[in-house]
Amino acid sequence: MDYFLSIDQGTTSTRCILFDQDGNIVSSHQVEFKQIFPDNKSVEHDANEILETVRTCIKNVTNEIDIKSIKSIGITNQRETTVAWSKSTGKPFFNAIVWQDTRTQNICDELIADESLTSLFDKTGLPVATYFSLSKILWLIRNVPGIKNTLETDVCFGTIDSWLIYNLTGNFYTDVTNASRTLLYDLYDMEWCKGLLEKLNIPIDSLPEVKPSFSNFGEMNEIIPGVPITAILGDQQAALFGQNCTNKGDVKNTYGTGCFALTNTGNKIVKSNNGLLTTIAYQKEGEDPMFALEGSVPIAGAAVQWLRDNLNIIDRSEEIESLAMMEKDNGDVYFVPAFSGLFSPHWDETARGSLFGLTRFSNKSHMARAVLESVAFQTYELLESMEKDLDTEFENLKVDGGMVANNLLMQFQSDLLDKAIHSQEINEITALGVGVASYLYVKDLPLSTMGNYISPSKTWNPNMNNETRINSLESWYKAIEKAKNWL
Repeated sequence: MDYFLSIDQGTTSTRCILFDQDGNIVSSHQVEFKQIFPDNKSVEHDANEILETVRTCIKNVTNEIDIKSIKSIGITNQRETTVAWSKSTGKPFFNAIVWQDTRTQNICDELIADESLTSLFDKTGLPVATYFSLSKILWLIRNVPGIKNTLETDVCFGTIDSWLIYNLTGNFYTDVTNASRTLLYDLYDMEWCKGLLEKLNIPIDSLPEVKPSFSNFGEMNEIIPGVPITAILGDQQAALFGQNCTNKGDVKNTYGTGCFALTNTGNKIVKSNNGLLTTIAYQKEGEDPMFALEGSVPIAGAAVQWLRDNLNIIDRSEEIESLAMMEKDNGDVYFVPAFSGLFSPHWDETARGSLFGLTRFSNKSHMARAVLESVAFQTYELLESMEKDLDTEFENLKVDGGMVANNLLMQFQSDLLDKAIHSQEINEITALGVGVASYLYVKDLPLSTMGNYISPSKTWNPNMNNETRINSLESWYKAIEKAKNWL
């Protein structure tokens, strides 16, 4: 029996899953790590702690397996989060700056104001925003003396995948999907944008070599030495591939810490006119890249954690569904989870989290339902934007992520979209996607084989009348507009 290993390095935890050659889970281990909030704008992670969680998870899932039977490793990771470390010591100069961090807004304002950069940014497929890695790199250069003083000779900048590859194999690589989230990668020439690097004084040697998503990134030098890492995908691209969205027009949505909808646009770069991102879906070594349109919202499951940890309305995240079901509707309460501003399709960094429609009648069940419904409303906006950009109408939506277990949310999502929603039998679709990709690479099998590893689990069909749907959406849009321009 062959096995393949997935390292799923997420925003709040690291998980490793060992699969057999048929895609069955053999063992799994997960470790949470500390979220660091220095102030109300900053979100950080300890890069060394992340590395240790990865090592711990690998050890736990492989300790009873002959490592010679493990044929490949895939890594999927939280995207945009940025680490700076020393080439000479291998130690981080500073905590990792997380994708949710908004401290760099003033740097983004500077970049937007410099009109000489506009045409260069157009090549990246991304708007200038705190979400992406570039402003984090510039902040580190400006604010960390050790980086500023040794920038030309001793600094590595990388997303989490690069940090892990560097430590686990000794190589300084990234893949095209993670590179395409930095605001520094030219989608048209498929290389680091030299014009941006020159204008912003970022040495190209401080950035990793970019490789296709499915290629050999090196062999493990510890724990399971000699096993090759043969697939790297940003977490949402891993979910896209794991859902077998390998054909143009396939669409999926992942419900995790944030909410991320992607649709495969084939070999064609599609520029959005409706607030979406153009990104790389994946690339196999020796083949042209596949592209995607993406809609990103930063707060989905994180809003449930906020109810649990900050307001203490629930003790466990799983309790939100039963609490919300104590009321038949939201009581006309609407929650906009703009804790880090609004991402797609609004891109308003000045928006902040807001709760509207409160009366003496409102209670915590209405609030719980409003939090869940906010996830569905945001997803509706993402798919609506995609349909406009592609001049098409999706027939259905494939879904994955932790919140898919919430039946109330999934039914409301189907009602709001007026579309069928399909989940897969295995919910760890991100880990499965990158793991299978790594195995297909070493076995030289076609990517279409991914479809053999998944099977449908549950379908939700719409059951809401059109008048109710329209009224709900009108109230949501009203709430969104009121949440904007807070700062």
